[in-house]
Amino acid sequence: MSRLPVIVGFGGYNAAGRSSFHHGFRRTVIDSLDPRARQETLAGLAVMMKLVKVVDGEYRDDTGATLTPADIEARHAQRILDSTLVRRIEKQYLDVDAAYWQKNVTVAGVEGAPLTFCVPLKQLPEPVPANWSVESISATEARVTLHESCEFKIESYRSLPVKSAGQLPSGFEPSELYNSRFHPRGLQLTIVGVTDALRSVGIDWKTIVEHVAPDEIAVFAGSIMSQLDENGFGGLMQSRLKGGRVTAKQLPLGLNTMPADFINAYVLGSVGTTGSVTGACATFLYNLQKGVDCITSGRARVVIVGNSEAPITLECIDGYGAMGALATEEGLRLIEGRDDVDFRRASRPFGENCGFTLAESAQYVVLMDDELALELGADIHGAVPDVFINADGFKKSISAPGPGNYLTMAKAVAGAAQLVGIDAVRRRSFIHAHGSSTPANRVTESELLDRVAAAFGIESWPVTAVKAFVGHSLAPASGDQLISALGSFKYGIVPGIKTIDGVAHDVHQQHLRIVTQDLKLGDNTLDVCFINSKGFGGNNASGYVLAPQVVERMLRKRHGDAAFAAYRERREQTRANALRYEEQALKGQFDIIYNFGQDLIDDRDIRISDSRIEVPGFAQPLEYPKDARFLDMLD
Repeated sequence: MSRLPVIVGFGGYNAAGRSSFHHGFRRTVIDSLDPRARQETLAGLAVMMKLVKVVDGEYRDDTGATLTPADIEARHAQRILDSTLVRRIEKQYLDVDAAYWQKNVTVAGVEGAPLTFCVPLKQLPEPVPANWSVESISATEARVTLHESCEFKIESYRSLPVKSAGQLPSGFEPSELYNSRFHPRGLQLTIVGVTDALRSVGIDWKTIVEHVAPDEIAVFAGSIMSQLDENGFGGLMQSRLKGGRVTAKQLPLGLNTMPADFINAYVLGSVGTTGSVTGACATFLYNLQKGVDCITSGRARVVIVGNSEAPITLECIDGYGAMGALATEEGLRLIEGRDDVDFRRASRPFGENCGFTLAESAQYVVLMDDELALELGADIHGAVPDVFINADGFKKSISAPGPGNYLTMAKAVAGAAQLVGIDAVRRRSFIHAHGSSTPANRVTESELLDRVAAAFGIESWPVTAVKAFVGHSLAPASGDQLISALGSFKYGIVPGIKTIDGVAHDVHQQHLRIVTQDLKLGDNTLDVCFINSKGFGGNNASGYVLAPQVVERMLRKRHGDAAFAAYRERREQTRANALRYEEQALKGQFDIIYNFGQDLIDDRDIRISDSRIEVPGFAQPLEYPKDARFLDMLD
């Protein structure tokens, strides 16, 4: 009997704000919320963005006057809305109207005459070019005579064709929340994002650790673009060309596995399984599959899965832009038929579009097996029974879509139908599409979804795409989708793709319902969400997520009414604990977990026997597993 991987916590940050307690989801459906939920989310964003202060637990303006959430909405709502989700790139990232580059300039004397100039001796190149004559004129300076011509690189600036991205809410800086010196932005997002997920669980991490063996914890996290800012690989690659020096931190902190390493070393103190599986834009689902497999097989009982990415850099924009993959200012101008471009509508899944929009994000989920979740009284937000991954076979273009996604999506629907019934799939499921916002994706993904729907007798399958709101965050992209799906389960709302006026003419939708306005279905009306993701190189992944009410029915049947009733009693305390964190976070107290150099394990204190290992700091021993898998092959 396989253990069921249930989601007991989730959190992170993206262009919609904080993910825990569904605040990021709320921002994407802000106009469909009741006044209390809307004002609460706006107030939390106002604190994150430093628009209001918190003094003695109360919201205050610059004069010290007390504000209510309704006051904050009245004063700051428009600014908050304008400074979240996809928008024009802010200058804190880079100046898209004057982006730095170096221009090659060929210099020669007038009419072939020699050109003379003076330079400090220490600035002379090594070796001196053959057509230079150098004469010392002082102890520190030289006169250079240039014969013929020479090429120089001169600092210059130019406007970028790409001017939009999914950025964290304006004014919110993860580096300010903990001692983040020399940490690349992607690792800053890791620390604050996984903290948000862990705090949302409502059970202290030490309590969880006491109930499992040291090797029954696993972490799967990473990024696909590594850490490309100046504190990571960006600085490593640029330093010599800029005349600087590489630091001792840039290379190791730039590795794409560092998110998992940081979580183990500075947040959890875990000695369990760790790894980072990279699958282009399907990376989150690749890591989620690892986590699901670890729990269903019994190799782990608690798994942290997530990804962090901070790709709003000049290099990433240049790279993806050179492929023609990004939405440009001119492309958006042509689509909208006007000179004044609305960059908030740059990401346009299944509509008239011209490319995807880069975004930064960190999204993490905490998984437990169902038995441990009941034992601890964990709050269950959903379950992930399976994730399917398939490649495309032979390819002509490495970036073009292929057949692998047909396999993953069809297997996901078939798996869900076997578990919850075909009627639930046909009537109470929806899709979080990859929806990258490229012309090729809108055709190919809609066609495969439409064909899968027809094969399983689905008549009007609701389809949404969270990239319309938060952009394409690369590795965490399907994490953005998953956490948005949990919000739909909670509120009974499928977010409409509100950045498009209508579905493009070449999109297949005979069996699909691509929603362009929020679809309000009511409580407990959605049982299953299918998460679909496609990546360059033929990296396809699809998974399905079960709603909490479905999971509860399954757990009651497996564990019995009495055990489930006892679990619900324990869950009340868990929810109260989690709510305390939520109240603090709304006031800007995120209580970041960052344990640098604390509680180090002394190897000499590890006790080893022929049946177990006891590790200091862990209540449960590591018992060697009994492995009978290959005994039938021996005499």
